[in-house]
Order: sequence, then C-alpha cells, then structure tokens
Amino acid sequence: MDEDAKKTALRMIPYGMYVLTSKSQDGQEVSAATVNWLTQTSFAPPLVAVGVKGDSTAHAHITDTGVFAVNVIGKDQLDTAFTFFKSLEREGDSIGGQAFVAGPETGCALLTNSPAWWECKVVSQLDQGDHTLFLGEVLEAGTRAEDQTILMRDHNLNYGG
Repeated sequence: MDEDAKKTALRMIPYGMYVLTSKSQDGQEVSAATVNWLTQTSFAPPLVAVGVKGDSTAHAHITDTGVFAVNVIGKDQLDTAFTFFKSLEREGDSIGGQAFVAGPETGCALLTNSPAWWECKVVSQLDQGDHTLFLGEVLEAGTRAEDQTILMRDHNLNYGG
C-alpha cells in the first residue's frame, strides 16, 4: 500500500472535535480528552460510537464505570480543544481551567461553556488497534447555545491516516 496515499485519503474524512469526559468509580477523579473519532450510529435507541486511545485515563475510567459524556466544542473554542490534548487534574469543579457540572445521569463532567453535551452508558465496545470503539446509548442531552461545531480541517489539524 502507498502509505502517503493512505494517510492523505484517510485525512479527508471530516472530523469535529469534542471533549470526552468520564470519572473514577468514586467520582473523585475526572478525566477529559479531546476526541474526534465520533459518530451517531442509531436513532432508536440513540447510540453514538467514539474511538478512545487505549492507554488514556479516559479509557480506564470508561472501562471501570461504563459511562462517559461528550461535550461539543464550538467553532470559536479552539483553545478548549487544545486544553484537553493532555491529561489534566481536577481542581474542584473545574478541569484545565474549564468549569463543569456533574451530569444528572452519569455524574460525568459537563463543561459549562460547551454549546451542547450528551451522557452515555456503554452498551458495547470493540477493542482493536490502539483505540477502543465504545458504543454508548445516549441517556441525557442538553444544549446551551446555538453554535456550529469546530472542524479539524478548519484549523489545518490532522488526527488520522
């Protein structure tokens, strides 16, 4: 296979950016990570699939608790996306300087500046390669503002190929 062609072709898939959150069993630790491999897979029940890096704290928390939340990043919130490219510690009711509230269904962090969010329970997972694909049933969702989502290609960012 032509590796350059593969990389270029796979990077043509349009990706949004989201902050995925989860928590430890006791709820004291909060994990947050910028993710982009995410899609809705069913209307009834509402399901989403998300790829999570296998060696991340978020992956460990999702595996332990079976729950996660997804926070939409608005088109003008590139700084939020960059904030969660690395692991961060919880500081009271914030992580990485971003305020959050606990989700009503899962207790996962819902960023207060996120235009929309949803909470999920894991109903299936596929462990292949360096990421796990978690299939989550949407238990609760909310919106705070009408906003367009950020797209990686709008900022010349790549995570794929």
